[in-house]
Amino acid sequence: MLKTKSNKQWPPTCSAALLHQRAALYQTIRDFFAQRGVLEVDTPVLSAAASCDVNLDSFSTQLASNGLNQQALYLQTSPEFAMKRLIASGSGCIYQIAKSFRQAESGRFHNPEFTLLEWYRMGFSLADLMQEMLELLNLAFNQNLASITVSYETLFKHMTGINPHKTSLNELTAYATEQGNPEAKLICGDSLSNTLDYVFSQYIQTKLKKEVLYFVTDYPACMAMLAKLSDSQPVTAKRFEVYYNNLELANGYEELSDSTVQKQRFQQELAEREKQGATKVPMDENLVAALEYGLPECAGVALGLDRLLMLTSNAHSIDEVLSFPIDRA
Repeated sequence: MLKTKSNKQWPPTCSAALLHQRAALYQTIRDFFAQRGVLEVDTPVLSAAASCDVNLDSFSTQLASNGLNQQALYLQTSPEFAMKRLIASGSGCIYQIAKSFRQAESGRFHNPEFTLLEWYRMGFSLADLMQEMLELLNLAFNQNLASITVSYETLFKHMTGINPHKTSLNELTAYATEQGNPEAKLICGDSLSNTLDYVFSQYIQTKLKKEVLYFVTDYPACMAMLAKLSDSQPVTAKRFEVYYNNLELANGYEELSDSTVQKQRFQQELAEREKQGATKVPMDENLVAALEYGLPECAGVALGLDRLLMLTSNAHSIDEVLSFPIDRA
């Protein structure tokens, strides 16, 4: 009997070799943390709360009870909130390889479902965490990578001539217009943090040296997210990001432990969501309660494993390292 052709996209987009490479990377990660006494944990993908971040849209679903009452649940955008709740309960240093989900994120470097490695270290400074990140990435790339640690301000001034801690929306959008991108104002609206991020991604990130690992530190306070502010320079956050070959790989913080400040930041984000007409989401009151109980001093970081595989395998797009990207899921 002749087989008829199907228009179903059943084959995977990655090779068998890349399936093995992903498995080897996961084993490397597990061995790395086992040697350091860091506990692997597993937390729920579904939560009764969602990220308040105005730039993140969560997938949602409904939990039916006896077919009558329904409760909204959200797929995690990262495992961060649940992992902090474990830390507050006394888990100690932990890590997780976790599936995460974000709406409207699809393209060469994005898939709505992706894999994060997230870990938290008790008593670590950002310098300690960056050193550990370097050691892990050296193993993943099987070489000693050249690395640079540089402040956000230094890079921004060097590349654009603008001080990111003293700039304004008008200065940033005028700069983007001068570079041939007048749409920046429309894209970023009246958000200083989004406009800073736009200028950084368009005119700084793209010019970073190839084959060099960048640790960019001391982000502006308006981009603090869930990080503490610097004691000596309150205009900066205790936050770093990692870039390699112009691609953002990781985002780390010295974690905010003040429940009152964290709740205020959540409320500000929720107000901004309402202002922009974004989907209303519930604040994670469980995280706030965990912070009230007490979060030990710690630093944490999230590393995109799909992007890391892209770089270690010289893949052109994220689809090449996923078994079934969203259009074949």
